[in-house]
Amino acid sequence: MDKKLYTVIVGSGSYIPPIVIANDHFLDWEFHDPVTGEKLDRDNAEIIQKFNEITNIEERRYAKPEHKTSDLAAFAAKDAIESSGYDLESFDFLIVANNFGDMDIDNPRTDIMPPISTRVKRMLNMKNPSCMCHDVVAGCPGWTTAMIVADSYIRSGNFKRGLVIGSDVNSRVRDPYDRDSMIFSDGAGAVIVEGRESDVPVGILSHASRADAIDGGEWLKMAESINPAYEGKEMYIRMMGNKVYVYALSVVPGVVKQSLEDAGLGLEDVSKVLIHQANEKMDDAILGRLFKLYGKRSYPKDLMPMTIRKFGNSSSATVPTLYDLISKGKMEDHAFNSGDNIVLTSVGAGMIINSIVYRIP
Repeated sequence: MDKKLYTVIVGSGSYIPPIVIANDHFLDWEFHDPVTGEKLDRDNAEIIQKFNEITNIEERRYAKPEHKTSDLAAFAAKDAIESSGYDLESFDFLIVANNFGDMDIDNPRTDIMPPISTRVKRMLNMKNPSCMCHDVVAGCPGWTTAMIVADSYIRSGNFKRGLVIGSDVNSRVRDPYDRDSMIFSDGAGAVIVEGRESDVPVGILSHASRADAIDGGEWLKMAESINPAYEGKEMYIRMMGNKVYVYALSVVPGVVKQSLEDAGLGLEDVSKVLIHQANEKMDDAILGRLFKLYGKRSYPKDLMPMTIRKFGNSSSATVPTLYDLISKGKMEDHAFNSGDNIVLTSVGAGMIINSIVYRIP
């Protein structure tokens, strides 16, 4: 069999901020109705309990006041480089998936010039001018989108090795009056990818994507606070949670199935599904719907590792962070073995969905 060029992950890293924000942190906050703007008259303890029942989030991580998106991205990249032993100057490209650029703790205005990727390159003290940098902005699927871009780069033959990072500081763009924004957290994850010739399929086997901008373009966006009395003009994350939930359940399973079919695999060939950590019960329902597409009623409980209970939703960072923790043996009862087929999938603002089928070398 003739050898083909595949994109493989040869190193990974992550940065999980040290500031732990438990659910009771929000007991004294003032929440408003996202439709009417009126203050909710329910007790916050009840609101938080309902939130926990829906999402299974118990706590989340926030970045230190002095750290920004680029800092977290650089920390994750350093972890990947140091743990893998690769030469800092050996990379042909550096892609950073992020959604809001850099933000100061006291000013949520986004700063995206110069690009976060070039800031990370400077922070790493990477001198190689041939290492191309650019950002990817694609909502929560930013990192999976960046991986698809990286795969195209490598398969073109023009690039051999690169860094693909997902980093977000969502805590600075969450509306303090919006109960749904309790899901958001901060973090970063990174992988090193390179081209490998092989006569046996390995690394990225296939990917499928979908973007429903006409119907879903307004379901997750930036808007002013839901509190009409708030005088600030900052833009915050606004999410129509129920519409996003229904959309994800109805569409994500089909995209994952398409990626598996394109790889010539069935559901029984999958060892792990690394899904975007947005809502644990939603993810559970998505996987259940996927199995129903194959005529199965249930799925193995160790198939879908979860971090959302302790880490919350760190947007572009959730999937690469999951990958790094498992690859380094830091998640109990979860491991990667050579030959395992895993799915990397995410859904988010746009609405955008990606699903990547990856075979562990």
